[in-house]
Amino acid sequence: MRDVSPLLTAHDIEEKVAVLAEKISRDYKDKDLVLIGVLKGAFVFLADLVRKLTIPVTIDFAWFSSYGKGDTSTENIKRIVGIKTDIAGKHVLIVEDILDTGFTIKDLLAYLESFHPESIKICAFIDKHERRSCQLAADYAGHRVEKGFLVGYGLDYAEKYRHLPAIYELKT
Repeated sequence: MRDVSPLLTAHDIEEKVAVLAEKISRDYKDKDLVLIGVLKGAFVFLADLVRKLTIPVTIDFAWFSSYGKGDTSTENIKRIVGIKTDIAGKHVLIVEDILDTGFTIKDLLAYLESFHPESIKICAFIDKHERRSCQLAADYAGHRVEKGFLVGYGLDYAEKYRHLPAIYELKT
């Protein structure tokens, strides 16, 4: 295993997810909300978030890929699997593990807008600004960082480290 240094413990993550769930539950009370989890990384965060929400939601997934086997976005976004839920006229919350360069979310936003939802917002567990290339911001962010390559809690490096219960900075 490469060298890693801890950033967030499992307890830190649990507390941050609870705060996000409270805000989302309050903001979307009495609204038709669809959560779109971005695969593969967001599945861990989405599962924890859903269990802490106090409102009913519909869940779907989209699988977009940009990193491949490395630590740098290719900027060549591939839609591998699209959504199956009808989101026309509904409120959509994209649930992402990390908002980094913004390329994946930018393409996902354009894709989702084509279905005419009432609104689309972004919830990222990690909002990282170091390599942000698109004018995007997370509407809900669990933790903001300026730089570093992060792994654990669904975040990977070449499909490894997703299983870690905490978030670490990977020394590349």
